[in-house]
Amino acid sequence: MQRGRPHKASLELPEHDRTELQRWIKRPKSSNGLAQRARIVLRCADGIQSSRVAAELGITDNTVCKWRSRYIERGLAGLLDEPRCGAPRRISDEQVEAVLTKTLEEQPRDSTHWSTRSMAAASGLSHDTVHQIWHAFGLQPHRVETFKLSNDPQFIEKVRDIVGLYLDPPERALVLCVDEKSQIQALDRTQPILPLAPGLAERRTHDYRRYGTTSLFAALDVATGKVIGQTHRRHRSTEFKSFLDRIEQEVPAELDVHLVLDNYGTHKTELIRRWLLRHPRFTVHYTPTYSSWINQVERWFATLTEKQLRRGTHRSTSELEDAIRLFVALHNQNPKPFVWIKTADQILASVRRFCQRTSETGH
Repeated sequence: MQRGRPHKASLELPEHDRTELQRWIKRPKSSNGLAQRARIVLRCADGIQSSRVAAELGITDNTVCKWRSRYIERGLAGLLDEPRCGAPRRISDEQVEAVLTKTLEEQPRDSTHWSTRSMAAASGLSHDTVHQIWHAFGLQPHRVETFKLSNDPQFIEKVRDIVGLYLDPPERALVLCVDEKSQIQALDRTQPILPLAPGLAERRTHDYRRYGTTSLFAALDVATGKVIGQTHRRHRSTEFKSFLDRIEQEVPAELDVHLVLDNYGTHKTELIRRWLLRHPRFTVHYTPTYSSWINQVERWFATLTEKQLRRGTHRSTSELEDAIRLFVALHNQNPKPFVWIKTADQILASVRRFCQRTSETGH
């Protein structure tokens, strides 16, 4: 049974308006704002309460009520952006639509994306005008973001399992996020670094000398933020077994151990399987494929890179390993755990919304 306060004004959606709203949603690379308003009206027209529409789309009830009322009062025109104050526009709606259509659906012959000047030349407008149109509709052709959806058939089960460990860890047990940061390079600049000075940033040469590599095996305690770390020159199951022995020594014998691991080959060899069989208090929880974001130690690796590795200079692998061990020791003097907020249902709902937006583009 649907809950929520009924609306005073009913929303009646003619068939031609429904067709146009569906076109706005399915149009490739349609404006996110306009597509969302179309979804709001279509769902409200199907009799869904505002609170439920807001929950499905991840927006507020006020936003749903606003665009519902705007459509009732003005029709499809009410879903468009209202005119702003200032001087009257000197370009027509047709010119704006032509720029938007060309930006979203076409590609310049000599480039992978439009610039304001190439679009100005193609549309006959000034590059300032093109910039204003793009800014008004939130278009940034020069930017690109990446994504990767997991193809793991057990994605939902694994997400619920690992997030459950974070939000409600078992009693008398330790949850450790484990992974390796491999091939860390010991680098030194070819010329002396010029230090920070008033009005001047630190300066260094763009080129460098390599002095070897090492790999860091790390286990992050999600409850305390402490890290068990161990460096190895090679990255095999033999080294990973040695790291598991280190964990076995450091974790009190009366505690069970839950390991959050990715699907890297060294974690699933026969050597590691035999080791786990000999240590029944260890339970392994594998992350879904392409889902390193769910392993909290990856965030700690980012901190290590930012604070120590990216700008560090090391003239030998031993010097690099000493710097990493010092970083781990100083971190453990005042550890702070990462606070996991999202529930499994919230994560899965976010993935579902992304998949829905992707499928609606027609690609």
